[in-house]
Amino acid sequence: MHANMGTVDRVLRVAVALVIAALYFSGRISGTLATVLLVFAVVFFLTAAAARCPAYLPFGLSTRKKS
Repeated sequence: MHANMGTVDRVLRVAVALVIAALYFSGRISGTLATVLLVFAVVFFLTAAAARCPAYLPFGLSTRKKS
């Protein structure tokens, strides 16, 4: 599979993941909501690191610039 995420998309995902992680580990969010958000943060970080988003594939979306 080829990359389908652009730089801005990747940076935003990492930023959101870091904010959620900071809220979780500082104790500002807790319970089920915290667990769900932490799972989303991990998924955001992994997809940003791989530069691929599986959710984009069925729709043929790509935020990456055409070369």
